[in-house]
Amino acid sequence: MIISKNKQKIIYYFLFCLSIFLINACSSKSESSKDAAKEAASAEVHSKDEIVITPIQFKAAQIVYSNFELKNLSEVITANGYTKVPPQNQADVSVFVNGVIKNINVIEGVYVKAGQTLATYQSIEYNNIRLQKAKLQQELQVALVGKDYLVLEYNRQKTLSDEEVNARKVFQKVASDLQAEKKKIETINNQITILNENIQVGGNASSATIVIKAPISGYVTAVNTKIGSSVSSNTVIFSIINNAVMHVDILVYEKDLFKVAVGQQVRFVLTNQGNAEIKGKIFLVGKAFENETKAVAVHADIDNKDARLISGMYVNALIDIGAAEVNTLPQEAVLKADGKEYIFISQDEKNEPTNTTETQNDEGVHFKRIEVKTGVMQFGSVQVTPMQEIPKQAKIVIKGAYYLQSAMANSEEGGEH
Repeated sequence: MIISKNKQKIIYYFLFCLSIFLINACSSKSESSKDAAKEAASAEVHSKDEIVITPIQFKAAQIVYSNFELKNLSEVITANGYTKVPPQNQADVSVFVNGVIKNINVIEGVYVKAGQTLATYQSIEYNNIRLQKAKLQQELQVALVGKDYLVLEYNRQKTLSDEEVNARKVFQKVASDLQAEKKKIETINNQITILNENIQVGGNASSATIVIKAPISGYVTAVNTKIGSSVSSNTVIFSIINNAVMHVDILVYEKDLFKVAVGQQVRFVLTNQGNAEIKGKIFLVGKAFENETKAVAVHADIDNKDARLISGMYVNALIDIGAAEVNTLPQEAVLKADGKEYIFISQDEKNEPTNTTETQNDEGVHFKRIEVKTGVMQFGSVQVTPMQEIPKQAKIVIKGAYYLQSAMANSEEGGEH
């Protein structure tokens, strides 16, 4: 097909115009993209140390606020230890005569009150128990007669001693004998009471059902029997522990022992509970080394009675031996950049955005980066000194600061390009 020269000129002109239009359109789109990028960067970073994040970013950062916490980090002794229940709050339960377990009313882990029935057992030694009770009652009668005599003798010897007729040592011996007889009567009465409370006579006159009761309140930690098992006086059937009364044994080495004293405050960090911190006070300093080591057990009460503790938990401890308190923050709240240390604060009245979806228009939250100096670091906390005054209403970011720092760095790099 042959095209005339006039038609060729028209086609060339049309293609030329189309190419010019496409070049201008691409150039305009590129310029608008650069302007949009600059605008986005300026919307996030208002100045060198300020940033605004969107509701979506705020949610992703999982930001948590707090304020400075006063802690004694300057003069402390660092030590390790473990939680411990005193012996008077632990009990092994056994029986006083042989028999066979009839019923068991508890399982491991349940809480029992003092005096609560743990189990019952059948004793074929009931006749022995009955004889024992009769013998105790006979001893009680003899002791009561002896006490009546000693009371009369006590009064007579007191009169003679006051008139200086007899030596005073005679009166003192009678007084001692009377006190011993009273104690004997008390012991016999207690034994008879135990027999009466714990023994229920069954249908067979030659046997008895004996009740096994909890001597203390606490949690059952061991059940060493089952129905039909034989039990004897040297067998531990149940173990009970009362975790409500617990202290911490801190192992302090010889070089620091002279710095420790009763009444000093102690802070414990529980390694198995996310470094949760509880407080206490020293009530006793041991007088001997533990297990052939150069460490002495220092005993400290626990202030927080609601702490979820069990005996034998490992703890890190800080014993405060000085009075200086400093402002501290969690270590993750402090970030380093360009050889300096920073924290982030929010001065907004509402420290979190009200809208959290991309379709909603929200200005987000303003954050400001503050330069600080750090000091002593212990157990996840660090001493922090701001290099400028922080407004009272400001909230300090203790979680999510790394996200803000990364967002600020990315925005600044985007603005440069």
